[in-house]
Parts: sequence; C-alpha cells; structure tokens
Amino acid sequence: MASSQCLENPPTLSPTCGAGTVEELGGLNTYVTGPSDSKRAIILISDAFGYEAPLFRKLADKVAAAGFLVVAPDFFYGDPVDLDNPQFDRDAWLKAHTMDKGFEDAKPVIAALKSKGYSAIGAAGFCWGGKVAVKLASTDDIQAAVLLHPGRITVDDIHEVKIPVAILEAEIDHATPVEQVKHFAEILSSKSEIDSIVKVFPGVSH
Repeated sequence: MASSQCLENPPTLSPTCGAGTVEELGGLNTYVTGPSDSKRAIILISDAFGYEAPLFRKLADKVAAAGFLVVAPDFFYGDPVDLDNPQFDRDAWLKAHTMDKGFEDAKPVIAALKSKGYSAIGAAGFCWGGKVAVKLASTDDIQAAVLLHPGRITVDDIHEVKIPVAILEAEIDHATPVEQVKHFAEILSSKSEIDSIVKVFPGVSH
C-alpha cells in the first residue's frame, strides 16, 4: 500500500514508495517492478523529477501489472530537479544531465536486460525521458518506444526513428507544441515500414 506521501502532488520524493524494489542494473540504481519471469521488459524513463517521484513509481507499478517487467533507472544519479531549492540552477542542471548522456547510460541497462534473457524490450519516456526514448528508437537495441509529452524532440529525431513508436501529447504543451507534433505525425505516416501512433489529449497541459 502506498503511503500518503506517495500520492501527494507535487510528490514528496521517497525511495520507499511503490511495490517494487531498488536494484543495481547496468551500473544505475533502478526501480524494478513486475513479474521476474516475464520475457518482456520496459525501460521507463522519468521526466526531470527523477525515478523516486512517487506518482512515477505508481505508474511503473500499473504498467507492470499488465505483465511487463518495468525498470526505471536513476539517470540523474540522485540529482533530480528540485524546485524547492532556491539555489537550483536550471541551466547548470541541464548541462550536467544531458539527454545524450541519458541515451548512453541506457545502453548498459538494455545490455543487462538482454543478458537476463528478456527477448522484447521497449522504452517509454516522459518529457526529458521522451528525448532519450526517441534516440533509442533510432537503434535496433529496443523493439518499440513511447514518447509522452516529450521535450526537445526535433524533426531530425523523428526522421531517424526505425522501430514502432507512439507519441502521446498534451494539447497545451510549451515543450513540444501540437503543431510540431502534427508534423511529426506526417513524417511517421510516410514511414510505411514501421507502425506509429500519434495522439493529442485535448485540454491537457504538459
């Protein structure tokens, strides 16, 4: 049962939230939840608030309940965005935690899953994590990707996609405007060799 702090919004960060456990995977502390005997794994990549965010872990548990092993690595090495810190420097944080580094850090996680016998691996990323997921979608390392209200996605990123992909977008989104997402949909629809879904949720904010 989740504690009350696990259901707060904005959440209080706590490594004790969720039904899973924290393990080392691919060199990263990782929240792991779901059936260990599944052969299907999903790498869940958080937004800038990190892998300890209770509502994020609650979602990981929900996805795991559908029969997937879900792994949510700490791509920020214990340093998620902290808006309560008056000294927080957004630019310095982004420089220290680039999406390119997240992409590179994901590779050992994927290798670790494959070494454990997982035959199908997908990635789903929120905002910051959406950029990491779309970069993974340009490789053969995973089988499918989901981008949820992704941030900083470019046309070049979409052109490079080579596996099935879904984009789930908020209608009111400063990071990736709906008009841009519609253009992404046009590019993806021209790729007849891959399946794609683009859905905009009306009235929803980033």
